[in-house]
Amino acid sequence: MLDSVKISQILFLDIETVPAYPSYSEMPENYQLLWDQKAERIKKSESETADQIYGKAGIYAEFGKIVCISAGYIHKQILRIKSFYGDDEAVFLKQFIKLMDNHYHDGKYLLCAHNGKEFDFPYLARRILINGLSLPHLLNIAGKKPWEIPHLDTMELWKFGDYKHYTSLALLAATFGIQSPKVDIDGSDIAGVYWKDHDLERIVKYCQKDVLTVAQLFLRYQGKPLMKEHQLSIIP
Repeated sequence: MLDSVKISQILFLDIETVPAYPSYSEMPENYQLLWDQKAERIKKSESETADQIYGKAGIYAEFGKIVCISAGYIHKQILRIKSFYGDDEAVFLKQFIKLMDNHYHDGKYLLCAHNGKEFDFPYLARRILINGLSLPHLLNIAGKKPWEIPHLDTMELWKFGDYKHYTSLALLAATFGIQSPKVDIDGSDIAGVYWKDHDLERIVKYCQKDVLTVAQLFLRYQGKPLMKEHQLSIIP
């Protein structure tokens, strides 16, 4: 099946998310109460408090926000990556939606991310709606049958039907001889890099490396050679 997928018709995607507020104490009171309820369900021990696990808030679309979206496509053997990022989520979400509506609005394109079906795609869709924006075609999947949904997931493809199996992007990169995207930071560092250091450029570079790794991994799934450094182009 993968052999029949045209890689030129895939948009590779990765997002980086953080808690919506710098700390638990800076959340509005009503959201503190709601996070308290959430924390009761996700904490790993009775001694953990809602304050202590607030760092995990970024993985939930209701308590977090996106700070970077990186999207890449392969054209004439060059992977071109464009990033949308900033402090004002609504602003760069509009820019991303414009790209999707202008270039990825018909039925021939697919989205691809690692763990995208569980995280990136639903998180993006939820944050778009929370910001009062309209879903682009590739994320508007309501009412579609599973085989009609234009989403590829490199983690799901690796499961081969084993739904208990989780494999990180870093582990698959190592397994297939792909340079790891986790050289500088990893996902657990993003909130601190954003709220403490406010180093968005560092986050963007990390996000772009993930997109490159997902594209490389998909190429390996298709039995194709990896791209070289000169085949990567970052679009300003």
